[in-house]
Amino acid sequence: MTKNWFITGASTGFGKELADLCLREGDGVVATFRKAEQAEVFTAQANGRGLGVVADVTSEAQVQQAVADGLAAVGHFDVVVNNAGYGSLGAVEAIGDDEVRRQFDVNVFGPLRVLRAVLPSMRARRSGHILNITSIGGLQGMPAAGIYNGSKFALEGIGISLARQLEPLGIRVTNIEPGPFRTEWAGPSATHTRSGEADYAHIDKNVDEIEVYSGTQVGDPVRAARAMFDVVRLEKPPIHLPLGAMAYRVARAKYKATLDEFDAFEYLGLPTDFPAEK
Repeated sequence: MTKNWFITGASTGFGKELADLCLREGDGVVATFRKAEQAEVFTAQANGRGLGVVADVTSEAQVQQAVADGLAAVGHFDVVVNNAGYGSLGAVEAIGDDEVRRQFDVNVFGPLRVLRAVLPSMRARRSGHILNITSIGGLQGMPAAGIYNGSKFALEGIGISLARQLEPLGIRVTNIEPGPFRTEWAGPSATHTRSGEADYAHIDKNVDEIEVYSGTQVGDPVRAARAMFDVVRLEKPPIHLPLGAMAYRVARAKYKATLDEFDAFEYLGLPTDFPAEK
């Protein structure tokens, strides 16, 4: 059965590979781009099964218009992919308010704008699947990515709650949690803030290392796209889907360490309820 997709941030990385795969497999795709010429090229190459629309996810008006144009073209969306995003790297103390706001505007408020635009039609049909591209950085904090981690932790929590809100309405939600993939995330798409403080020399070094290894990550975006294409065809899809070996290692280690910590300090936290009433 073919599906209609709405994918944000389709110019590079996961969004591009997923849009291309969906078209090759016969699905319909409405894909967002920040530049009109990119949208036009996508539409021209989609052989009548795809539409490129211009939308910066930081603009409510552009998101609403893109969704309206997409629905007019394909009728409905079976899958909505909140993919547009970027990484703000550096010590938490070193990143100013303007950059923090921009990070959350793109990575958190952007998906919320998309959800507000697409959910009325999905609720009306009582079907659909939302994929939020979060990150393994939405499950585990990293020394040089605290602000990015905060944005992805927020999207993780929104996705989990949304899954429970929408399940009675027949709409599924899956948080896609990639590890390091060979996209532009660590390079051109990211912002890299160095503090220059001796106390944060290790963080500045980590930012340098992340920028240098861009393009050499072990994760394959083509295989990631296939996993996303397949997960929406499952009868009972998961709420969480890590991608790549590192993502699974990090997630398992994080949850084990958290449970161990709970057990170690239970003697402090557990006895804080009112005593049981007789």
